[in-house]
Amino acid sequence: MRWVGRPLPRYEDPVLLRGRGRYTADLAQSARILRFVRSPLARGNILAVSSPPDVPIITPAVLGDVKPICPRLDRPDYVPVAQPILADERVTYVGEPIAAVIAGTAAEAEDLAEQVTIEIEAETPVVTLDQALAPGAPLVHDIAPRNTLIDARFETPGIAAALAAAHQLIEFTFTSGRQSAVPLEARTAVAAFDAATGRVTLSASTQMPHLLRTGIADVLGIAESELRVIAPEVGGGFGQKMALIPEYVVAVWAARHFACTVAWIEDRLENLTASFHARDQRVHLRGAFDADGSLLAIDADIQCNVGAYSNFPATCGVEPLMALADMPGPYRVPEYRARARGVASNTCPMAPYRGVSRPVITAAVERLMDCAAARLGLDVLAIRRRNLTADFPHTSVTGVVQDAGSYREAMEAAARVVDFAEFRARQQTARADGRWLGLGISVFAERTGPGSPAFAARRMVITPGFERVELAMDPSGFLEARIGSSPHGQGLKTSLAQLIADEIGVVPSAIRVVAGDTDRSPYGWGTFASRSLVIAGGACKLAAATLRERLQTVASQILEAAASDIEISDGRAFVRGTDLGVEVCQLARTAYHQSHRFPAIAETGLSAVATYDPYGTFSNACHIAVVEVDVATGQVTIERFVVVEDAGRLINPMIVDGQVHGGVAQGIANALYEQVVYDDGGNILTGSLADYLVPTMAEIPEIEIHHLETLTEASITGAKGVGEGGTIGAPAAVLNAVSDALAPFGVGIFEMPITPQRILQLLRKAGCTASSSVAPLAGRGSG
Repeated sequence: MRWVGRPLPRYEDPVLLRGRGRYTADLAQSARILRFVRSPLARGNILAVSSPPDVPIITPAVLGDVKPICPRLDRPDYVPVAQPILADERVTYVGEPIAAVIAGTAAEAEDLAEQVTIEIEAETPVVTLDQALAPGAPLVHDIAPRNTLIDARFETPGIAAALAAAHQLIEFTFTSGRQSAVPLEARTAVAAFDAATGRVTLSASTQMPHLLRTGIADVLGIAESELRVIAPEVGGGFGQKMALIPEYVVAVWAARHFACTVAWIEDRLENLTASFHARDQRVHLRGAFDADGSLLAIDADIQCNVGAYSNFPATCGVEPLMALADMPGPYRVPEYRARARGVASNTCPMAPYRGVSRPVITAAVERLMDCAAARLGLDVLAIRRRNLTADFPHTSVTGVVQDAGSYREAMEAAARVVDFAEFRARQQTARADGRWLGLGISVFAERTGPGSPAFAARRMVITPGFERVELAMDPSGFLEARIGSSPHGQGLKTSLAQLIADEIGVVPSAIRVVAGDTDRSPYGWGTFASRSLVIAGGACKLAAATLRERLQTVASQILEAAASDIEISDGRAFVRGTDLGVEVCQLARTAYHQSHRFPAIAETGLSAVATYDPYGTFSNACHIAVVEVDVATGQVTIERFVVVEDAGRLINPMIVDGQVHGGVAQGIANALYEQVVYDDGGNILTGSLADYLVPTMAEIPEIEIHHLETLTEASITGAKGVGEGGTIGAPAAVLNAVSDALAPFGVGIFEMPITPQRILQLLRKAGCTASSSVAPLAGRGSG
């Protein structure tokens, strides 16, 4: 029986569905509660921090020689800035931690925090990209001229000639509003001091336990052996939880200093105000096309508002560098020029968020394709057919190698599902009735499972990549796989069990996957970048193959046959072509209890270790959205959403579909709903879920998913990552659909989220009102 490809229910689910999962906050019952006093101002000098004599507070002076967080890139266009654990002389954004208090209960800690007085000499903040880049603007950091923390550039020799030779030059500015990841569980930490060993165990809602241990140990100046980090159940991460934060440092410091257990449980206001944001970007794009619609060149100026500090370890370069390298996407781009800047501001720092820049650049490039189609009188499918990459492997203009994919095939399959001709006829009829339907398409490639070569190309001082797996069988025949990756809801443990089961020849239920504990699992990089199934899965396959050979060695001696004649299937080892066999559980017991018989495996026993560090592999997909826009209210209703996804070999199709569903939902949120809003003073106006609009099931349509499977040699399992694709492609499809719906009004969409208020503003700017009489146009993509 083969287990790969079967939609097995997730082994992780029963515990969670029965309410038996243990989240970090569940471990805080006997802990003392840590509460932070945060800056109410976006910029200013700290004059004094004081409290009544009976309210002890933790300040920078109390922390002593605790180092700041200072992530680095080894490149001359990057400015490293140090983030203090607690703000000392200055504050740089609303919500920045300045001091902390500890009490017996959460209510007491909040009362103590309110008694702390902070005197700040306020200064005028720089909040937006325009403010930060203005000549003579106040500097967030004195060492960063023009508030620019990274300024990366790329240019091919023929870019100027290609732009000059263009039959049509499409030019526009695309903007993306700032988002929060809004995990269901906010950030949490419980740091417990062990008096017997002097160690601290930090349980935290994190995506990267080992790197969190490294970062905290470095800033505290302690050996990593003095700190154990455990990620219990994690209620959503999405990138917001893959960075070192000051709050965790203070929690561990306090546990050591006071020799006790300390808990910090972030509330939603803190999470929306002071936890990493993402996506605050502006892309000025020029695309050069010839008369046939072939793309000759792209010229891009990418500006990313990265907030006040750089995140550890990815740095503030993660968004601008990703945008610069991956802008061409699935298209052939002969000539390319890009400038990508990370601009500091007096706002909450940024970190990777599901998709990392690609939702923005995909939306911009897909808008470019629709605009060019309209200008040239082409169908939106035709212009993409002429420009999508079809020959693989393909090396992009920026040097990124894309392995085998189905870029054109996915688009054609999606177009067949939707039936463009039928929709255009229905759209014409609806327009005649005063209803405004639109269809939008998005084609994209998703870099997944990047190993150390991909991250080394960014010149990261800390270069993630490899994954190591330790696989062992106990005397009962039960398997334990210890992995460095750290899943947080993706169903990874189930998928890895399926991979291992097929490779060895046992059932998945006989396999336990251990992750998220620095004492129990090998050093690894955590879960992000759609990497875990590709890289940890590859390492599991390699280790399982080695362990299978060792089991065959044991079986060959017991069954008196050549090891090459031994097969293992369904938990039984047997001599090929005979009924002579032995159960795997009996093999294991014999190998342990009569080990003298098996000198060939004396050193390793029934265990195996493997490391996998690939270049990476590209998934691809096509998304198509059908929407209706109410021009009287600006409301957008998504009528239909179709996904054709190619993620290589599907280890567990049900889990893949779940990843696509969740990603598309977050992509729709990016396109229509979610935005962190600051006022001119740097105050957040969206500090609750009443103001920061997260879509519910009422706003998310049924998502139709179809699969292609392009097997690739770039992944030894044949699987590609799929965690971020839904978020990458959905915004572009929705925005193109809204633009298509509003094309008769002369309205094009070049920003997200495109809220009802903004749609009405665009209609008014175009001289249209709800009562406007607009003649229906021939059905084609919007301009």
